[in-house]
Formats: sequence, C-alpha cells, structure tokens
Amino acid sequence: MRARAPVAMATAIAALNLAACNKTADRGGVSGICKPFATPAAAPATPQSALPSTNILPAGPAADPAATVDDCLHRWGYTLAAATDPADVVADATVAACGPSLTAWNQSSLATQGQNVQAPSLVSGQPTNPIAEHYAFAQGRALFYVVQARAGHCAPPPVTAPQKR
Repeated sequence: MRARAPVAMATAIAALNLAACNKTADRGGVSGICKPFATPAAAPATPQSALPSTNILPAGPAADPAATVDDCLHRWGYTLAAATDPADVVADATVAACGPSLTAWNQSSLATQGQNVQAPSLVSGQPTNPIAEHYAFAQGRALFYVVQARAGHCAPPPVTAPQKR
C-alpha cells in the first residue's frame, strides 16, 4: 500500500505541471517566443493602411512604411501559420498578403532617393537596390514569423470590429 503513495504524488505533480503548460498556451503560446501584437489604440488606422477584409489593423505608424510592412508580415504570418503547407509556401502567401504595404514602402524609398540606386549589399556584397532589399527583408521576416508562430504555438492577432465608412 505504501508504494502507491509516491506514485500518486508523482502523478499529481505531473498533472499540475501539464496544467501550467496549458495556461501558458492559452495566453498566446510558449512563454517568451511569441511577439505581442500592438493594440489598435496605439496606432490609429488610416484608410490606406486598414485591412477591412480581415478586420486587422496595422500597428506601425503611418509615417514609417517599414514598420507597417513588418506589422503586416507579423499579423499575416501568425494568422497563416496554422496552414498545413510547408513554411516557405505559407511565407510566400504572407508576403503576397502584404503586397500593398510593401509597394508603399518601395514607393516611399523611390520618392526619397529619386532613383533606383545600385550598391553592394552589406550582407552578401552582391549588387542590389532598395526594392530588392525590401523584398528580401519581407521574405525573410515572413518565414521567421511563420516558423516562430508554429514553434511557439502563437495565437493569431485579435480580430477587431469592422470600421464604419
């Protein structure tokens, strides 16, 4: 009879540990892995940056197109990560979903530079330009967000109420 007490105690401790893991997952994934989403109150939506078909608002300021692209990739990467396709295919879909934000970033960089300047990449040394670097950034960041969401079991962004027009 006494041999059962340690087994029962070990089983109870294991059950408590598993319950604690479930509470972490309920809050949006594995602790420390998932990137939190900015709240819509932190960045008011503009008509050009709102995504009415999904009711997801961007978190980056409208004045920073790079932040808007990163936020879009974060939101779509986490949203699409649940797909059963390979991560690179989901990342391509994520970049496609953020095409308008990426285009706006490219347009703003062309407006400030006046032309498409060629220069060696600081990463690879190969000749490149801002538009190619923006696209490479988007591809890499999208893949990272998809893998991060899958590894951390990260929750997709909260859905907000549709805005009235």
